[in-house]
Amino acid sequence: MWATARRRLGAAAAAASLAAFFAVAAAYPVDDERVCPTVKAIRHLRLHDMLGHWYVVQYFASSEELPEYRCMRADLSLSTASASAPGPRVTMNFTYAFSDDPVGERLRGNITWQLPDMLRPAHWRHQEESYQGVYNTYVLDSDYETWALLLHCAEQTGSLRYLSSFILSRTPGLPANVQAYLRDKLTRYAIDLDYMFPMSQDDCDHLVDIEGLMASSPEKRAPPPRPPRPPRKHPMQRSHEGRRRG
Repeated sequence: MWATARRRLGAAAAAASLAAFFAVAAAYPVDDERVCPTVKAIRHLRLHDMLGHWYVVQYFASSEELPEYRCMRADLSLSTASASAPGPRVTMNFTYAFSDDPVGERLRGNITWQLPDMLRPAHWRHQEESYQGVYNTYVLDSDYETWALLLHCAEQTGSLRYLSSFILSRTPGLPANVQAYLRDKLTRYAIDLDYMFPMSQDDCDHLVDIEGLMASSPEKRAPPPRPPRPPRKHPMQRSHEGRRRG
């Protein structure tokens, strides 16, 4: 009788251990860094209220270990469908500078997304060779008047995914408690908050628009001198190289 009881207790203990193991595994699933996470974007996004001017106050990029940019500002606009581009499109025009640029040159970039499903207006998609795959952007949350949270992800066969995120603000600054609230939403998407960097918006009115200066003043065609540096991507472009792991 005691032997039977011990066997039953042993079986019960084993079952409890397995249940605990699977519960932990479900709570902390293994992250496949080649695949974009399943994203829960904001429901019933009021797309027109997302348009206009934004400041990037924090950003994350899975290929970067140090803050590279400052003074990033963006303007979102909406285009209607046309014969060459069916469906509405969202365009972001942005300006920025490299944080280690002694000249402080103002650089420009843009990206245009299509809305693959009008019933899900918080999901935008871009495809272009320079982005090396389909580039999906999601509006995770926004109150439209003050802040917004964007998540971007791109995949390519044989390569790690490229994952990035922006915390946007209608003003150059955002209260610390709001930033903490938005950062907390990113942990479910395998974003390492240690690499979620602040985007300085200081001294941005003194950036040098070298292209515009050279176009408007032929006598000033020589740009200010700067030390040589390797070619660098802009903040919306993916890099093949993932972050080094210690």
